[in-house]
Amino acid sequence: QLQASGGGLVQAGASLTLSCVASVGTFNRYVVAWFRQAPGKDREFVAVVHRSFRSSAADSVKGRFTISRDNTKNTVYLRMNGLEPGDTAVYFCAASQTVILSEYGNPSAYGYWGQGTLVTVSS
Repeated sequence: QLQASGGGLVQAGASLTLSCVASVGTFNRYVVAWFRQAPGKDREFVAVVHRSFRSSAADSVKGRFTISRDNTKNTVYLRMNGLEPGDTAVYFCAASQTVILSEYGNPSAYGYWGQGTLVTVSS
């Protein structure tokens, strides 16, 4: 019900835009987040966009990554600038109608997940 795309292999300093297309009913009722998981590591919160279009991002990507949504297209985007080798991971989008503010960074709070898209950043 969530389809993530846009990953690829890029050099450090490059930009990518990930897309997450949702088929989860009334899309504008959902909070949508991006998480990432590097090999051997836990899933990590990246950014979230609320129903009100307010957004927040992890400190590790703040100022480089921007999350946005287009409710007319049932799509959330993650614009990633200044990519670093440490950004290499599988990126997942997740959605929830019920997640609360204090749980935005908790993967367990989201009931819908995309399949992931791989981002590889070479040095």
